[in-house]
Amino acid sequence: MVSESRARCSQANHGCPPCSANLCTPSLCSGLSRLLTGQLCAKELFQRYGVSQRLYDEFLKPLLLVGLFAPPEQISAASMLETFYFYTLAHQADFDVCWCKGSVSELIFKPLVDLIQGLGGRIQGGRLASDLDVNPETGRVQGVIARSRDGSETTYPADAVIFAVGITGMQKLIGASPTLAARPEFRRIMTLQGLDVMATRLWFDRRVETRFPSNVLSGFEETTGGTFFNLNQLQDEYKDVAEGVIAADFYHSNELMALSDEEIVQKVHDTLKICEPGFRDAKVVDSAVLRFSKAVTHFNPGSLQGRPRQWTSFGNVFMAGDWVKDVNHGAKGLSQERAFVTGLTAANLVVKHLGCGEPAKLLDTEPDEPHIALGKELNKRLQSTLSLFGANSLGL
Repeated sequence: MVSESRARCSQANHGCPPCSANLCTPSLCSGLSRLLTGQLCAKELFQRYGVSQRLYDEFLKPLLLVGLFAPPEQISAASMLETFYFYTLAHQADFDVCWCKGSVSELIFKPLVDLIQGLGGRIQGGRLASDLDVNPETGRVQGVIARSRDGSETTYPADAVIFAVGITGMQKLIGASPTLAARPEFRRIMTLQGLDVMATRLWFDRRVETRFPSNVLSGFEETTGGTFFNLNQLQDEYKDVAEGVIAADFYHSNELMALSDEEIVQKVHDTLKICEPGFRDAKVVDSAVLRFSKAVTHFNPGSLQGRPRQWTSFGNVFMAGDWVKDVNHGAKGLSQERAFVTGLTAANLVVKHLGCGEPAKLLDTEPDEPHIALGKELNKRLQSTLSLFGANSLGL
């Protein structure tokens, strides 16, 4: 992890208004209740357990900014714990970044489209889903209504429907669909939030060897996390080229979204100069900046109540995405793995509902490492012992 060499200080005893002031109610007055219901923020949990300011500033906060894309006071403690467990605690050997060796569209999406079309499926582009057609007798969805660019609508018959979209896309659909807006489970989705992210790519007039092929950027923006990737080392396409190619992504990038492309590129270059001295003499010869507003899931305190399950009251409509809850799988938090798993699970729910088709095989995460499994077992026994005396083992 790299960080700008400047001191930052904050008051160790300041509270977390998003969770402690606004969300705490008499029925959720204990820290344990607020933790289990997703209403305790990560920063308050760190404070309760006496985490040092240095550990918080130099490790926990930067890690959460790139792991859950938000500062600790804006992250549910429950989501933080399950994400840390999944990524860094239970499977430490797998805590790494895997990059596709070429274009994602060419190596992943195009083969997927070809496979779907080869099996008789159709990909309908240029059409925006606007509502559902519900059978008034059964209450089941019998079609999806889509609007073309010219404003005309078409109803596509459907035996089952899977919504595999993010929070912002789903909210737009709910806002346009009287059918979805009539159901409380979908209206609750309107309480959820998305986070801004930004992707940049810089081409330099020379290759610059970095200490690591990727690294976390910390301390350059108070509430923004970042990561840079040396594509000369990570992708076959750039392995033998003369110019240097760097990708830098920024998470919770609200403060950066209004800047011009030129200002963003200069900021990235200045940041790289501090992290890797080799960039001080390198010149940017080309660049690209992409902004994605409200594009990723915000696991903020209180969001658990608004997140949907994979099955819905329609009976034949299912949900997929890293933001659905009650997923019985080891993949946790904001992750492509969780999104992938929920997609397969939704497909299996359709297979089960229709009574035909071959369910996908779901591989679970690897078992806990031995020292983690031992620690969990000891903690379980300790909690059982303390409960005999009416003690709260979590200290909350």
